[in-house]
Amino acid sequence: MSESQPYQWPGDPAVREKLDWWRDQKFGVIIHWGPYSQWGVFESWTLCQEPDPWCERPAAWADDPVGYRAAYERLPQTFAAPAFDPSAWAAACAGAGMKYVVFTTKHHDGFAMYDTALEEYKVTNTPLGRDVTREVLDAFREHGLAAGVYFSKADWHSPDYWRQDRLAPDRHADYDPSEQPERWQRFKQFTHAQISELLSGYGPIDVLWLDAGWVRAPREDLDMPALAAQARRLQPGILVVDREVHGPQEDYRTPEQQIPDLPQPYPWESCVTLGPMWYTAAPGEEYKPVREVVHMLCRIVARGGNLLLGLGPDHTGALPDAVLDRLAGIGAWLDAHGEAVYGTRPVAPYEADGWLFTARDNVTYAVGLLKEGEKLPESVRIPVSGQRPDVVRLVGADETVAWEWEDGEVVVRLPGTRAEHAFVVALVNES
Repeated sequence: MSESQPYQWPGDPAVREKLDWWRDQKFGVIIHWGPYSQWGVFESWTLCQEPDPWCERPAAWADDPVGYRAAYERLPQTFAAPAFDPSAWAAACAGAGMKYVVFTTKHHDGFAMYDTALEEYKVTNTPLGRDVTREVLDAFREHGLAAGVYFSKADWHSPDYWRQDRLAPDRHADYDPSEQPERWQRFKQFTHAQISELLSGYGPIDVLWLDAGWVRAPREDLDMPALAAQARRLQPGILVVDREVHGPQEDYRTPEQQIPDLPQPYPWESCVTLGPMWYTAAPGEEYKPVREVVHMLCRIVARGGNLLLGLGPDHTGALPDAVLDRLAGIGAWLDAHGEAVYGTRPVAPYEADGWLFTARDNVTYAVGLLKEGEKLPESVRIPVSGQRPDVVRLVGADETVAWEWEDGEVVVRLPGTRAEHAFVVALVNES
């Protein structure tokens, strides 16, 4: 469907209230993890026979897709993850200033990272033997983050989606559901039941983040209205994100690995990875520096969105030191400047003359991005779309600033305060 299709605002008052709350959070984390981490492959995608780079199999199986599938499905037998410590993950993400988590409970391969009663292909049947989803969600709630669950609508392990005795040609169901309605009905009931398990047995859930946007009506119809209604009976007010399927079950939109160029007339969240993949695939990976993530967050917030930063542990269950260092650096910046991020909305002129603008109540925040090694300038000019401010201050600094009003601009003389990544000037209207 076209991105131009109008967004449909939720009619349920509880959902609208939750959506307003969610738009205030601004910064979340999405965590991918599973037995595939033992091989460092591109999550489930290497099971798919499409000619895309992320579907490429490791060299040993390049010409043996059948053998690869069989070996992949044996990965749970060796999934032990001795360093799995969800409290450590949660502490690091809370320290980074993240406000909610979306955890991958089931990716396209159909492996359940929770103790489903409907399938034996699950994490509690591995050497790890723990209900990872329960432990992760509990740990993040204990550290003050809201809980969301990622769930793939596709299931390449289910015989009612892909037959197990032959390879499917692509990511879709390997049959026409209109020609085998009983088979599709079994799959639909199975999917609804698994989601109901997650929403009835894992505590308060704020977001149901549904992936695999190709599973949609008319061909692969999961009866999303019924699924969403059941979700809200189990978790009143829950946000349902049927991502990439624009309509009444997409409470907010989710551009992946990109940021819209302009403010959007609907709620949205950019999901962007910290490293090259959605989890830690191998030692020595390159990760975005703290400055890049801070700048990205500021641009997203100035355009009215949230940032969902993608990361994950390695096969041992640990977050690498490089990830922890970056989370700490992001958190340090937000500790000093978070008032310009959390609970704000975009405000005119949005982005102008090198500034990004956000607002909350009677305060407009002008965010100036700094290059590596760049110091605060001695003075700056800030364009103002409105009346002259009453108070001007440098956020995160104790020093006062001298300022003047000149032809619709605030001219600020900045102190010699050291700043990293970005600085924020607050323009306050007291009347």
